[in-house]
Amino acid sequence: MKKPIGWRWRQRFGITAPKVAVRLQMPWYLRWLAIVVLLGAGVLVSLAVYDAGVGHGARERITRQQERSAVQSALDSARAELDRLRFISDAAESKISIERTAQQKLAQQIRSLESENARLREDLAIFEAMLSGNGRGAAPVAIRRFTVEPLTKSEYRYRLIVLASALSRSAFRGRYELVVRTAGTGRGAMMTLPEGGASGAPSFGLEFKHFQRVDGTFRVPGSARVESVEVRVYETGSAQVRASEMTQPG
Repeated sequence: MKKPIGWRWRQRFGITAPKVAVRLQMPWYLRWLAIVVLLGAGVLVSLAVYDAGVGHGARERITRQQERSAVQSALDSARAELDRLRFISDAAESKISIERTAQQKLAQQIRSLESENARLREDLAIFEAMLSGNGRGAAPVAIRRFTVEPLTKSEYRYRLIVLASALSRSAFRGRYELVVRTAGTGRGAMMTLPEGGASGAPSFGLEFKHFQRVDGTFRVPGSARVESVEVRVYETGSAQVRASEMTQPG
């Protein structure tokens, strides 16, 4: 009995068809060689990538070191320049300080010389006054350069020179007193120094051969204002005024 055509196709290609094994036509040593080649290529690629990364990192480190060296060099240069400028500044300040000290000493010397010059002119004027008072009618003492100046609101300084006559052969001994006239309390007031006319006050005593400079201070009540000051000179043992002069605070 002849079988149908379809049955033959099912027998050859269907589920009941015999199993077929596909085998590569390549020897086993070639397959192992291919595997070794692939592994070697992977290792080479890995090494290349590693070398590239290491080289890039090394270049970056070198670049950083170069930049750090440049910055350090610039910093060292800036520090050196700062030290140089600081040295120049210190030298300039020292020179200025020396010059300032020299100027101060020079100004002090000038003031001292001016003061000495003024004193010499004053002494010259005193001796000229002494020479001009050689007449018989000349007073035994005279007052020169009587000045009063305020130091504070209530304190004043006075200066004067008491001059002996050229005809006098002995030293003059006596005292002086100040008569201070004030205002500002609603009415005028007057105060005498030393208070009570104390003739024995040592700070108001006079004793000289040719002349004597007098310098002192006095105080008035805070609300008072000095209008004038009169100085009177007395000889020891006498209540008669030998010389007097009045001035106003300048």
